[in-house]
Amino acid sequence: MKPEPHLGPAPEEAGAARLIGGSAPMRALRRRLARVARSNAAVFLTGESGTGKDLCAEAIHAASSRATGPFIAINCGAIPAGLIEAALFGHRRGAFTGAVADSKGATAAADGGTLFLDEICELPLGLQPRLLRFLETGAVAPVGDHTSRPVDVRIISATNRDPTAEVAAGRLREDLLYRLHVLPVHAPPLRERKEDITTIAEVLLTRFALEEGKRFEGFTPDARAALEAARWPGNVR
Repeated sequence: MKPEPHLGPAPEEAGAARLIGGSAPMRALRRRLARVARSNAAVFLTGESGTGKDLCAEAIHAASSRATGPFIAINCGAIPAGLIEAALFGHRRGAFTGAVADSKGATAAADGGTLFLDEICELPLGLQPRLLRFLETGAVAPVGDHTSRPVDVRIISATNRDPTAEVAAGRLREDLLYRLHVLPVHAPPLRERKEDITTIAEVLLTRFALEEGKRFEGFTPDARAALEAARWPGNVR
């Protein structure tokens, strides 16, 4: 069976309000997201794991002219290499073993909306020319079908790697990066916005306490100091 791309949360749940924190880096990030949301150009999100790149993508979509259209997210590193082409571009019944029915794939499913390609640097090198071709033509043909159809999507990509280093290492095509890296957005790590750490912890612990039927009354001064002194290498995971 082919993994199906998944819809993101509803727009009212997916705005910049889910990006917790009032620090200067977070205020700058929200301003940047608002600016890029007004464009239809490709967005390239960078940042360490756990910095909320997926939330940034959802916020851009929710604030854009495409907000009423679909938001389709696909993790390029979570799908086996032999299945990701069909997951992205769809397939016809019988195109390969296990293809028991037609599937339109993530690209066509995002028609009129936004396609979020998470972990774009994990996309197999052999598949990158096909994605590049789609970005150039705006048309897609499912696996097992030679007829292309136009698809209107906005592309948002994300990675926790250095894309220029990936190009230098031969793992990412430079021409593909040029197409994707039009409007860059960087999500800052927690260590660069320490004043947000306690706020994030309070929001999360309040949520978990409600789920468990318990009460959370806040942090002691020592606990706050310990939270802010930690390096949080995984950020918010």
